[in-house]
Amino acid sequence: MKSVKQLLDTKQARIIAVPESISVLDALKVMTDKNISAVLVMENEKLSGIFTERDYARKIILQGKSSKDTLITEAMTANPITIKLSDTIDYCMELMTEKHIRHLPIVENEEVKGMISIGDLVKFIIADQKQTISQLESYISG
Repeated sequence: MKSVKQLLDTKQARIIAVPESISVLDALKVMTDKNISAVLVMENEKLSGIFTERDYARKIILQGKSSKDTLITEAMTANPITIKLSDTIDYCMELMTEKHIRHLPIVENEEVKGMISIGDLVKFIIADQKQTISQLESYISG
């Protein structure tokens, strides 16, 4: 069974995070610059939350709040669900489906190791299935 560590090893190693003191507008600018739909919120190298496009829509836009005047801590999802490097890809898919979430921060011993998205999982599963098919074809024709 494939693990989160194996998936993370295939991704570009980068942790994109913003401090708790940043405004929602500035967090959105970071997300736009990095072409991402979620950003980790960290303070003193510890994960305190996650801010997603969904948070923005539900907690800022629909509430009529100002992105410029609202701190990220008012809009983020505090204490997000996290996973470990040893967790399986299947477990992550089940968790995302059950909890209706699209991003999972990876935390080991309170240290953030990265984050995976539903897109990362789908790409990884497809690549793994292609490799399995190729191996089976080689075996059969072999």
